[in-house]
Amino acid sequence: MKNGRENGLRRKMRNMSRALKMELREHRSSFFVYMTLRLAVAAVAVLQFLNGNYENVFLCILSLMLLVIPSAMQLTFRVELPPALEIFILLFIFAAEILGEIGEFYLRFPFWDTALHTINGFLCAAIGFSLVTLLNDNEKVVFRLSPVFMAVVAVSFSMTIGVVWEFFEFGMDHIAGLDMQKDTVVQEIRSVMLDPEGRNIPYVIGPIREVVVNGQELGVGGYLDIGLIDTMKDLLVTFAGSLVFSVFGYFYVKSRGKGRLVSRFIPRRKARDREFLRIVEEEERKKE
Repeated sequence: MKNGRENGLRRKMRNMSRALKMELREHRSSFFVYMTLRLAVAAVAVLQFLNGNYENVFLCILSLMLLVIPSAMQLTFRVELPPALEIFILLFIFAAEILGEIGEFYLRFPFWDTALHTINGFLCAAIGFSLVTLLNDNEKVVFRLSPVFMAVVAVSFSMTIGVVWEFFEFGMDHIAGLDMQKDTVVQEIRSVMLDPEGRNIPYVIGPIREVVVNGQELGVGGYLDIGLIDTMKDLLVTFAGSLVFSVFGYFYVKSRGKGRLVSRFIPRRKARDREFLRIVEEEERKKE
């Protein structure tokens, strides 16, 4: 019984591996980007290992696993990711994990985090929009959703992902002692807690040029806002990115799918002859 289960599990893993290879090679453009990024991450991992930065080596391994996610999603959910969307996702993972964390682009380029959150809002809105599109195209569904509703769902889906990510950053900062919510230097504080009469009136302190903590100057030219401004900025640009796609998506549905830009970012249901996992499993059954 146990051997039978183990053989069944190995067979499933083998089938998944074969189907994944077929999925990766389906589109030449995305496969070329995937292999290029994979080689780049492997090279970075070797360099980090030689330098003794083992945490970065782990991050490289994690990045290699994340690069497979688009193809794994297509196998699992039987959807077809357009090459443009797949390439965007792969580049986003590389830009966030390898360039952002290991290359310290978040520190070198202040706009890097903002740009990635904006792109993330755009991509998540595309995924949320496609979920509704797949439902709309389902023959079993007897109702049609309006373009406005689809646009609202896309924005809501994207913002939900953005909020969950901010929860993750907050949790990692307070549980693991990281600094994912980057601080912001401010020159003015407004707080009712500082009002000398204890009233509900904001008391203003500023302009702040120096801050001393435990007898030591921070040396940043102001007061440190611990994460709040960064979080709100990330959510605002995520909303902006999702709103941009939703506007395009609205006109895409309104014009009955004639927009080229949007069509390059909307996953579709896979054709039966492109369901590689099903094909591999059928081949295995024929061999038996």
